[in-house]
Amino acid sequence: MSAFILAGITLALLIISITAVANALLFPRLGAKPHPLPPDPPLVSVLIPARNEAAVIGDTVARLLAQDYPRFELLILDDHSEDGTAAAARAAAAGDARLRVLAGAALPGGWVGKNWACWQLAQAAQGEILLFADADVQWRPGALAALVADMHAHAADMLTVWPTQTTVTWGERLVVPLMALAILAYLPVVAVHHTPWPAFAAANGQCLALRRRAYAAVGGHAAVAGNIVEDVALARRVKGRGLRLRMFDGAGRIGCRMYRSWPEVRDGYAKNILAGHANSVPFLLLSGLFHWFVYVLPWLWLPFDGRAWPLAAGGALVRMLTAAATRQRVWDGLLMPVSAVLMTRIAAQAILWRYTGGPRWKGRVVN
Repeated sequence: MSAFILAGITLALLIISITAVANALLFPRLGAKPHPLPPDPPLVSVLIPARNEAAVIGDTVARLLAQDYPRFELLILDDHSEDGTAAAARAAAAGDARLRVLAGAALPGGWVGKNWACWQLAQAAQGEILLFADADVQWRPGALAALVADMHAHAADMLTVWPTQTTVTWGERLVVPLMALAILAYLPVVAVHHTPWPAFAAANGQCLALRRRAYAAVGGHAAVAGNIVEDVALARRVKGRGLRLRMFDGAGRIGCRMYRSWPEVRDGYAKNILAGHANSVPFLLLSGLFHWFVYVLPWLWLPFDGRAWPLAAGGALVRMLTAAATRQRVWDGLLMPVSAVLMTRIAAQAILWRYTGGPRWKGRVVN
């Protein structure tokens, strides 16, 4: 390995490591500080778009309706499900008047399905805080109250939570925690919270709360109608308007199991990865090459050059640190080179879809 390549990988790992350590220390944890609720707690509208979610929606509804926050409504939009999602939601509510199930309207041109569902939910909501959440998000006792209390304490116009991810199969374990790696190791939380630049913006659509006035100010989901990564697009619009964005780790209070098999992981990430790279195939290819140099090449070079050992260990340690900070399996970080290879397969799937009609998810082509 040339001295130039060694120096480049060393510099990249140094920057990544400093960012990861700083974020591990500074990234706020939901409910870590017991902030009080506002004296007059605002009405919260919990808004869940659901398409073929009968397997999980009952548990989600039950967990939400058991929350101890004093003022909230729960709206679920049944987005043309074919598996009895609406019936499962109503059965779990057992007549609780806080639940309303809406039937989704036909998808207009130019809209991504989830964005259209969220926009319909926002129009029907009555709350001062609009909390968009996925159907498979798991709400622990006290989670909703902690979210509102932290939002109030930080005077946040938009608060997004990165749920604690549950991973079971090897496909999940090796890929899903890379979301935490990307946030903790590549995006300084101090810059997100304390600079005005939209480039330092991120959000997670699994749990995304906005004050109604902020949602209106940025144009809501109508302003990002065709954007697959609408959460990040909304976050950038929030910062661009001079509004306050805050990010929190779910800290075990809010969790999620996104996928349940390697095919689900592959397709779920493939539908978003190109949009996350500015819809640029060359940018995605350069990103993949960078990650091969940083996380794979040092391991491949170890048998030939002992100088690669600190670099190989460094990449694994960063992955292990971000896993520890987000309650993932720490020792899975030793397989970081395998994770990078799997992400290459995911990128290939995304590029294939780009030239064969667009990403596909839940029976739809996502344009």
